Amino acid sequence: MKILNWIIVILGVLGLIGVRISEDKIFYDPFLEYFHFANKDAQFPDFEWFKLILNHLFRFSLNLILSALIVHFIFKNTKWTVQAVVLMLIVFAVTFPLYLYAVSTKFEIGYLFSFYMRRFVIQPLILLLIIPLFYYRKQAVKV
Repeated sequence: MKILNWIIVILGVLGLIGVRISEDKIFYDPFLEYFHFANKDAQFPDFEWFKLILNHLFRFSLNLILSALIVHFIFKNTKWTVQAVVLMLIVFAVTFPLYLYAVSTKFEIGYLFSFYMRRFVIQPLILLLIIPLFYYRKQAVKV
């Protein structure tokens, strides 16, 4: 891979890290502190539905763009980049409504379940699966 590709991948990773580091400054998420202490007996925070949904969509969009950039410049395959984006959209389409349902029931569905659904909504965890999957695919094509 060329140096410029590596630089762009590194910038994408740094962008994802930047989103994570500055999450409390950039996004409205009253559940950051709630889940930060990992105490299931913590007080359920007051929140505004519209702001919560809008900010989660914004955060997902930033993560999606940066993840697509990373995938594209690692593999240099537009078809795979589109597949990665579709896969990330599918995972979000499944986990986001589940997370919103968990929020609406004040996490009665289960604290850990809600915690992990939230992780899939706000973090680009699927990227950690996509890169090895595509790497393996690339190696299989070479053989």
